[in-house]
Amino acid sequence: MPRYSYRCDECGVQFERTQHFADAPLAICPECGGSVRRLIGPVGIVFKGSGFYVTDHRARASKSD
Repeated sequence: MPRYSYRCDECGVQFERTQHFADAPLAICPECGGSVRRLIGPVGIVFKGSGFYVTDHRARASKSD
C-alpha cells in the first residue's frame, strides 16, 4: 500500500498515512481539525540495464579502407 503525505492548511503540521488506492484522500487534520492537502513528492526511479546513459553505447564498427 502506498504512503501519502499531507499538510494542514491551518496549523501547518505534516503527516503521512498508508492508504489503499481506492480510499478517498483525507480532508481533516488529526491535530486541529482543519483542512489538509495531499503533497506531491519526488518519485525514486532506478534505471537498470544498459542504454540509459551516454557512456552506455556500443563501440563503433571500424571501417576498413
